[in-house]
Amino acid sequence: MNAQMWAGVRERVQALAGTPGAVQVFGMHGHGFELEEPLTPEELASLEERLGLRLPEDYREFLLRVGAGGAGPAYGVFPVQRGEDGEWEWDGDGGDMASLDRMAEPFPVDRAEEALAAHESECPDEDDFDNPGAYDAAYEAWDERDPLRSDDLTVGAICLCHRGCALRQWLVVSGPDRGRMWDDRRADGIDLQPMSNADGSPMTFADWYLNWLEEAERQVRATVATR
Repeated sequence: MNAQMWAGVRERVQALAGTPGAVQVFGMHGHGFELEEPLTPEELASLEERLGLRLPEDYREFLLRVGAGGAGPAYGVFPVQRGEDGEWEWDGDGGDMASLDRMAEPFPVDRAEEALAAHESECPDEDDFDNPGAYDAAYEAWDERDPLRSDDLTVGAICLCHRGCALRQWLVVSGPDRGRMWDDRRADGIDLQPMSNADGSPMTFADWYLNWLEEAERQVRATVATR
């Protein structure tokens, strides 16, 4: 089933590159509707051995049949590849936020609301300080303790794309939410949140990618029809 869902997808994406109206698709200038070559079965096996887990089926089939990354939602799907040191990595703005050594740890679906509330209550009040320098130092120290900065919030997940302004999206690969996409708005002071489809069901990688492709195709058709 997962293999069938990706049939023809690479060709559909590539067809958009030379289509009038493609420039109207958000993020197009970031990826140009170009896709990396798919991973070989041997490369995928090496990647999964390094991570210590089997990736969600729809994502692993995407890597094998569509591409290792490239064109996709927002500014594209971060390509997974070997770096100059031979280590596997996701190449993109935030791709290195995923810890390969902690990928097999369960992603924490119980979030840090209490810790965040406690941290917020400890925010220094400028009126309590005699000079701006002391306040700035206290604020900086408080900000460094922000629970949203903790790598513990993203174990068991892969950062797959960025939407600009340090906003990103992750695929959970370990734990009870394995296979689900999560939205990362920590740049706005908001913890990661699970993504859902229009009907409220959990958004999988396949949902995330194919919904984007269908919407991109719809936008291109609409643009062409008005010319």
